[in-house]
Amino acid sequence: MGKNKVGDEVQNKQIIFRDYVIGYPRETDLYISTTSTIKLQVPQGSKTVLVKNMFLSCDPTMQFLMRKDESPLSRSYKYIPGSPINGFGVAKILDSGHPSFIAGDLVWGTTGWEEYSLILNPDKLYKIHHTDVSLSYYTGILGMPGITAYAGIFEVGSVKKGDCVFISAASGAVGQLAGQFAKLLGCYVVGSAGSQEKVDLLKNKLGFDDAFNYKEELDLDAALKRYFPEGIDFYFEQVGGKMLDAVLLNMKVHGRIAICGMISQYNIPHPEALENLLHIAFKRLTIKGFTYRDHHHLYPNLLETVLPYIRENKVVYVEDIVEGLEKGPEALVGLFSGRNFGKQIVKVASV
Repeated sequence: MGKNKVGDEVQNKQIIFRDYVIGYPRETDLYISTTSTIKLQVPQGSKTVLVKNMFLSCDPTMQFLMRKDESPLSRSYKYIPGSPINGFGVAKILDSGHPSFIAGDLVWGTTGWEEYSLILNPDKLYKIHHTDVSLSYYTGILGMPGITAYAGIFEVGSVKKGDCVFISAASGAVGQLAGQFAKLLGCYVVGSAGSQEKVDLLKNKLGFDDAFNYKEELDLDAALKRYFPEGIDFYFEQVGGKMLDAVLLNMKVHGRIAICGMISQYNIPHPEALENLLHIAFKRLTIKGFTYRDHHHLYPNLLETVLPYIRENKVVYVEDIVEGLEKGPEALVGLFSGRNFGKQIVKVASV
């Protein structure tokens, strides 16, 4: 905390949401404010905690919180014009009125995009007990993306040894983990990504059996038949649109699809129509949508499974970290055009 101590009033740099967005968010929809101050102390008698933010997570669903119109996320979560945005992050507790937390604790959970945050509902924070791994991992492999990938492979998808697994958006925060989890189970795994550099990452660093650049494939159906000549057992869906339509043609009978996102559909006026839906019936497919919200009970399993693999370098997690809160708008907006290489993170401060 440097020379600042509990009880001091300090400047609190923030990233402010300018106004509701239509279509793709732009950097100008967010701005840096240095006019706010905060007292480094929780209100007397409250059960709040005051934190110093260290790492902030850039996640695709944050764009839904910028829209005024009805979206898949509740209006109660929407960003408020003129106020700081929020998202998942890693922080250090400076002062606490909550019995479960004390000053010095490291936590991950929802926090503000600012230097310091007063967390009104600390019950949704997770205390960090394992500090022998990078703290930034708690925005990714040991945070929400980790829960999502773990749930999709081990619970929703019921993936088993020998399955032929396809993962779209495979180099992103969730996809890179889902592929590695499937490989650990003994599956044949292929991923799609949006550049040759990302394809090389999947094949050479993350251990995928193969990968392709979807932007260079004129016929996605033909591409999938090339990589899955006998069909796909399990598809981890994060893209939607033309990719999903091509996958339906290539699923095996009784195949499974787990849907946790459809990023190709997020910013178009009218969702793309699917032409191959009859294959759901023909092939008796099981399709299930899910998010991390229903799978927090798996978090202890995730830690038990993944921490040894991280320590033994059997699981790799690729991060794209920018330094400084002022880099936040550029990092977040770049996520929606695939500018990031791995999990996009903003580093605000050190311990």
